[in-house]
Amino acid sequence: MSVSQLCRWFELPRRTVYYKPTKAAPKVKSELAEPIKALIEEEPSFGYRTVAGLLDMNKNTVQRVFQLMGWQVLKRTVGMRPRIEAVPSVAQAPNERWATDLCRVWGGRDGWLTLALVIDCYTRQLLGWHLSRTGKATTAAAALEQALITRFGTLGRVPAPFLLRSDNGLVFTSRHYTRLVRSYGLQQEFITPHCPQQNGMMERVIRTLKEQCVHRHRFESQQHATRVVGDWIQFYNHRRPHQALGMKTPAEAYALAA
Repeated sequence: MSVSQLCRWFELPRRTVYYKPTKAAPKVKSELAEPIKALIEEEPSFGYRTVAGLLDMNKNTVQRVFQLMGWQVLKRTVGMRPRIEAVPSVAQAPNERWATDLCRVWGGRDGWLTLALVIDCYTRQLLGWHLSRTGKATTAAAALEQALITRFGTLGRVPAPFLLRSDNGLVFTSRHYTRLVRSYGLQQEFITPHCPQQNGMMERVIRTLKEQCVHRHRFESQQHATRVVGDWIQFYNHRRPHQALGMKTPAEAYALAA
């Protein structure tokens, strides 16, 4: 069968069959690709900005290497759920607004565990956390008290009252927790029911924690999970750069703002 006949059948111009690219495919230098490949093999969920920050490389160069080598991960599709207008969980200075939430972690022979987290919405620093077998108010209270000790060095009323944002769960609206928050001079701020995007910073941190830590380990017990999660939070606070912070770590952002 001739090429002309085949082209007529498939309705293709002949020049398409005979076309030959004049430029060779660009090659990536090994001194650029090797450290990037080693890092994303160790941490597959890292994006090109995080990789560039950790390797002290130009982010555009790292993104180009990702594209040429086929290492980019497709983004999640954005749905069409309606979003209501509300004040986002951001702040203009440290200790202006904190956020807190709970998530579940499988602890092997200890079953499901509850992890409570507290974050500063300005520096994005995870100030307090607590992992326990129960999802009671005492778990969230322990994370809050650890956050107060981390930031202020002691327990007691804070120097200036600020907001503590959370959802409307039974833990955060319980008498024990609300009484504890008031005793430290904080003011609770609840999001609109069924609108987790209003606590988006906390939700995003939980997703990052699960993608980069929890889902990559098979925890044998609560003690094992506590050790691994603690190591990751240290990495998150002191080594992981954030684009929203100008590619600084949360610890560096707080040191500059303090």
